[in-house]
Amino acid sequence: MAYRQGESLGLDVWCEDEAGPFQTRPQPGQKWCPIGQPERFDHTFIRQGTAKLLTLFHPRDGVVKVKGVEATPNTTIHPWLEDTLGKILETLPERKRQRSAAGERALWEVWQKDMCEQFTLPEKPVPLRLLLVLDNLTGHKSHHLISWFYNHGVMPLFTPLGGSWLNMAESIQRIIKRRGLDGSCPTNPEDIMHWLENAAEGWNKDPTPFVWGGKRAARRHRAKERHHKVGGSGAYALRPIKRAAG
Repeated sequence: MAYRQGESLGLDVWCEDEAGPFQTRPQPGQKWCPIGQPERFDHTFIRQGTAKLLTLFHPRDGVVKVKGVEATPNTTIHPWLEDTLGKILETLPERKRQRSAAGERALWEVWQKDMCEQFTLPEKPVPLRLLLVLDNLTGHKSHHLISWFYNHGVMPLFTPLGGSWLNMAESIQRIIKRRGLDGSCPTNPEDIMHWLENAAEGWNKDPTPFVWGGKRAARRHRAKERHHKVGGSGAYALRPIKRAAG
């Protein structure tokens, strides 16, 4: 719903995730090399630590904001989220309060109703400006972070357990990881973070917008329409069900 309707309602939609950990070892994947001279890595390597990638993704225009870190405790994720989202909110037009406090609260509750865990909204919530899709992790639900979201007009939308595929940040992270690390052999976490951040910078020079579903989903939908729904479930029949005689 957020991907399909959020922007049309005047709400900015972003996705957040943490990629990794990426280890200091030879990374599988293709790499450009002279014909007949493939790069060969030693079968022995030393583990010098790991790196992770904090990611904020804007599906509408494809822009991604990242930061390489060695670990992702709340003391690292929360300040980065607040700082980066704060800068994003500064670029958005102010949404004037066109509703009463009760009406504004009802708008927040519309987006909150499908969440498996409800949080207490402020008595007079500020105008809603941004929807943030993120994973269902305990650290994302801390009182401090949720309060910051609500006080700045950000509605967190947590994906259900086992539903991380609903977070489009997962898709852009696969692209950044492949562009930054495939066929490489990093020897320290700093190399990993630097290469991933460079890959994201290169992506942002000509970003590709993401659309939920797209043509493939439309083809699946048309195929379902050629079937015949059976009431009471999501089942389909390959031909119409004939009425009983008499």
